[in-house]
Amino acid sequence: MTEQPENTEETEETPPEAEALPPKERRRRERSAHADARPPRTAEERQADRVEERRRKATRRRAYRAQARAKGAERRAAAAPAEEAPPLHPDLPKGRRKVRQGVVVSDKANKSITVRIDMARRHRMYGKVVRSSGTLHAHDERNEAGIGDTVSVVESRPLSRTKRWRLVEILERAR
Repeated sequence: MTEQPENTEETEETPPEAEALPPKERRRRERSAHADARPPRTAEERQADRVEERRRKATRRRAYRAQARAKGAERRAAAAPAEEAPPLHPDLPKGRRKVRQGVVVSDKANKSITVRIDMARRHRMYGKVVRSSGTLHAHDERNEAGIGDTVSVVESRPLSRTKRWRLVEILERAR
């Protein structure tokens, strides 16, 4: 006689309803049944965990920043004190003013001229000479420059919305 197992459920590895599942679903259930899975939590519990995590990170961040500040202050104290420059007189100009040379293209406005500045420079990679031009507005106090004149202008404080240059001299008159 052959012996029959008393309890059929103990000898089988998988329950009969698991065999009816497709393989993908079976694998998904096996993965989700691991031992260290946490029980489902409520939204309030998840929010409380988030708040606690943020509080912990903020504490660590504050400690790190305080340590960095202390280290920076220590480094600055160890460095030799830099010599302070003597204060400049407020009336003295600071730096050099730009000077440009160009041709007057318009003198219609009163005490103002429009000057075309031609620039030629070598291309950095190809070495070809690239020519470009720009216009600027300059103050001509005595209205002495005319169209076609070659003039020299110098940078100045803003005199109007577009005028930031002054006429220095007329280098060559138009014929």
